[in-house]
Amino acid sequence: MEDTVNTSMRKVVYEEFGDRDVLQLVDAPVPEPQAGQVLIKVHGAGLNPIDWKTRKGLGFVAKQLSEQELLPWTPGYDLAGEVVSVGDNVTTLAPGDRVMGLVGFALTGGSYASYALAQADELAIVPENLNLVTAGALPLAALTAWQALFEVADLQAGQKILIHAGAGGVGHLAVQFALTQGAHVIATASKGHHDFLDRLGVHEIIDYTTTDVAQECFGLDVVLDLVGSDAGRRSLNCLGEKGVLVTVPTVTADVIICAAEAMGLRAHGMTVRPDVFHLEEIAELIEDGDVTVHIEKVFSLVEVAAAHELLEGGHVCGKLVLDCRD
Repeated sequence: MEDTVNTSMRKVVYEEFGDRDVLQLVDAPVPEPQAGQVLIKVHGAGLNPIDWKTRKGLGFVAKQLSEQELLPWTPGYDLAGEVVSVGDNVTTLAPGDRVMGLVGFALTGGSYASYALAQADELAIVPENLNLVTAGALPLAALTAWQALFEVADLQAGQKILIHAGAGGVGHLAVQFALTQGAHVIATASKGHHDFLDRLGVHEIIDYTTTDVAQECFGLDVVLDLVGSDAGRRSLNCLGEKGVLVTVPTVTADVIICAAEAMGLRAHGMTVRPDVFHLEEIAELIEDGDVTVHIEKVFSLVEVAAAHELLEGGHVCGKLVLDCRD
């Protein structure tokens, strides 16, 4: 292992579940990578809805953190940065490499920090045309969109797809992936985000605040539901006979799947998983200029509570990211 320059770092932790005031920024020793691990100087750490839901004690991650008594805990699964040192048996990466990944999913976390450990096989090289703070916002949202579209829905060229919340973190990437596949893309968004989606090349944009999507769309091949609840359930009416709905929010997935079965339709839930090969394919699209990552706002580690406040409010256009550099 290479010697690290710094021995101290800052990281966000919470000792109990609760509101944003449980988030603390503390000093800690810089960890050393073990066999198969890489130490990364974190530039960017993405913020995702699972972060605030877990912090509040909601969902499967919070349940396991509590049951296994893993608090205090450092949140965050997205990161990008520079490799500082590598553990034994790591031959694919070296100090100085620019990397990104979905790391520590789901119980380790740890990306809300100035340094973080990751498994070497979780990491992909960051394209030169993508800065590392922006890259930190990419992995979880991009992999969710990619796996939902191409693994679960098996989206094909020429098919028609409806993407709910098309301007959001997962949505704006899903829109672009579907367009590169040659699909006809319909997306929902509030009026203020229509220009953004138009610039991305979306074929049809629906204002969900004024229009009932179920009355506008018929015979679709795929619906990507990033909203859940009633919006997802009503979208079943938009499917063609052989269509499929993929719903990402886990809380309402079972209800929507049961409703689909009662209608003789197909619906599936999904949970994202780390996959470096998918991340490398996504990186190629970014390198070629076919996909861009939109960042609405960058926060410092000190501003993590404010970042969670904006995240919880929803309606973010693209992604939020923490700049973790000291």
